[in-house]
Amino acid sequence: MRDIQQEIKNAIASYPVILFMKGSKQMPLCGFSARVVDVLCRFAIDFETRDVLKDDLLRQGIKDYSNWPTLPQLYIQGKFIGGCDIVMELYANGKLQELLGG
Repeated sequence: MRDIQQEIKNAIASYPVILFMKGSKQMPLCGFSARVVDVLCRFAIDFETRDVLKDDLLRQGIKDYSNWPTLPQLYIQGKFIGGCDIVMELYANGKLQELLGG
């Protein structure tokens, strides 16, 4: 049986920056995901994405993992940062750049 919580944990541990989102960074499929991708692309960083629309188990699993009900969800250095509103706030006040190591 598939252990989605372990898959999520492994993905978060494997990438310094990972975004669980609707769609991909090349083609976000919701406005909130698109806004976070746009902000992340403003920095010269590489980041990984996981498309929750392709995997219902992942879609619910990431919400359970983070205890956060909405998507997208951003993780930096293994730490849950938050969703679109939090990312936008951190970007606006300069804290996102600090979290990204810049």
